[in-house]
Amino acid sequence: MLIQNNFYTIKNIIDKKSLNTKIIAVSKGQDFSKISELLKIGHTEFGENKLQEAILKWKDYINKYPKINLHFIGKLQSNKVKDIFSLFHYVHSLDSEKLAKLFSEIEKKNNQKLKYFIQVNIGEESQKSGIHIQECKNFILFCKKLNLDIIGLMCIPPANKDPKYYFIKLKELNNENNLKELSMGMSDDFELATELGSTYVRIGSSIFGKRN
Repeated sequence: MLIQNNFYTIKNIIDKKSLNTKIIAVSKGQDFSKISELLKIGHTEFGENKLQEAILKWKDYINKYPKINLHFIGKLQSNKVKDIFSLFHYVHSLDSEKLAKLFSEIEKKNNQKLKYFIQVNIGEESQKSGIHIQECKNFILFCKKLNLDIIGLMCIPPANKDPKYYFIKLKELNNENNLKELSMGMSDDFELATELGSTYVRIGSSIFGKRN
């Protein structure tokens, strides 16, 4: 019940700020017994960032819950792209032409479509993945020419800095490129992200507690 209570508390906060924001329950490192607490109340959006862990965890359940949308939010490796299609519906971390080409090739081969967020390195940090801000428009056009369904942008703002500036910047980039969805905000800053237009917030520990 604690997990359900945590979820409803967060949902009530979000709903007061926006009715267009969905919660992705980030279930990395969580047992399926914890995930099932949210399935019982009809929650359908879940996020994972480690592919092999996700496959082991979800492979026996994904067909039992056909309304579930699984979001891959971790760093992508080119040799694992084909495995994304076995489980996930959304990818939040598309950040290179090489990966875009691979996704396009597999979509055509499998006659299967995913929805994509482009990860933007909004803080221009050398240690982080993501497209540079000045490259964003051209990369979106490149992906669309490959017939990828680009629905929005995603970012992880710099740690220990006020995320407001970075959320506003990502929202501006989203609007400039006529994208409808926006993936920003986690456990520490989801309220601000919601206020600033995020349509998907990625929340793990505030719902599930500490990881195993």
